[in-house]
Amino acid sequence: MLEKVKNGADGAIDVGIKLISLSIILQIIFGPKVAFLTGDVIGSILGIVWTLGNGGLAGIIAALIIWRLLDKDIVDELKD
Repeated sequence: MLEKVKNGADGAIDVGIKLISLSIILQIIFGPKVAFLTGDVIGSILGIVWTLGNGGLAGIIAALIIWRLLDKDIVDELKD
């Protein structure tokens, strides 16, 4: 049961990362006013990075945790 939940969460994270990547590419190509995107994805990501940068040690720790979580998923995909 726990393995099913883990696989479902991994799948949702993969889909989320792909949707974010697609949104970034569409905003780069078409500008900030893409018809079906309701927000500024690039601006939101820059805001998160700016917040982490201004957070000092807590921001560095949060950035490292996020990086480790995403890096683990990428390395696991490369092994498959």
